[in-house]
Amino acid sequence: MVMKWDIAIKDFKKYLRLELALSENTIDAYVHDVVKLRTFAEKKNNLNINDIKECHIQEFLAGLYDNNLDGRTQQRILSGIKSFFLFLEMENELQNNPAELVETPKTSRKLPDFLTVEEINRLISSIDLSEPLGHRNAAIIEILYSCGLRVSEIVDLKISNLYFTDEFVRIVGKGNKERLVPIGERAIKSLNLYLDRRKSIFVDKKAEDIVFLNRSGKKLTRVAIFNLIKKYAKKAGIAKNISPHTIRHSFATHLIENGADLRSVQQMLGHESILTTEIYTHLDQTFIRNAILLYHPRAKRSNTH
Repeated sequence: MVMKWDIAIKDFKKYLRLELALSENTIDAYVHDVVKLRTFAEKKNNLNINDIKECHIQEFLAGLYDNNLDGRTQQRILSGIKSFFLFLEMENELQNNPAELVETPKTSRKLPDFLTVEEINRLISSIDLSEPLGHRNAAIIEILYSCGLRVSEIVDLKISNLYFTDEFVRIVGKGNKERLVPIGERAIKSLNLYLDRRKSIFVDKKAEDIVFLNRSGKKLTRVAIFNLIKKYAKKAGIAKNISPHTIRHSFATHLIENGADLRSVQQMLGHESILTTEIYTHLDQTFIRNAILLYHPRAKRSNTH
């Protein structure tokens, strides 16, 4: 029986949502990847799902490379396609999985942009606390840097998940997975100042437990947080093209540079795999050299002359 692309994609989407409990953003990304393959198949003699072979997927990936998509993007797209065919195989819709043996494209480990501690301080100092939303904006940046949150995690942050006495914040991350992240003294102070002011504003009923609100008392959007960070970066004279994710990179980088181990950083960031966290080890070469000289048994200088 020939499978229809539309039906298969619809069933796959339902599987991602109900069985795997993935976030809507992740589901949309996976479905978008499969739609790309369908578009390729339609141009390639209108291939049905049953007609797709390993060579077709290889050709599809080669087309991504020709369109200058980097290795990391190709990896992500292939991951979505592999999940799609694995789902069809589990549902007994396919006898042979054409994506099973397709090798993951190589990627150059591009180092993410991050801010120095001095630049973080400048960013926060550029906020005028006398502005109506000054304390809110300062608290947003403080907690982004203190906890290394994703932008989606900060817009969904709940008052009921703040544990200031224990200095922890409960974060609901990708796939509704929860983790506890330590929160620093400065971020707690900044949040308390904002929460005091929040009591005097109108709050939409749907946003009563949401920490960060807009002027209308509703939950902030991701775009709003992107825009306010761009605004203060410009005001602070920071020329780098930064986003909320840049602050997350900075959080991880500064932890590792100050001696935190990768496993701890992995847990705080909510990464499933330690391999994802390894990209944050782009340490200053002087730091690495000094660490080797200080700790490696064969590199330590002798005190005897």
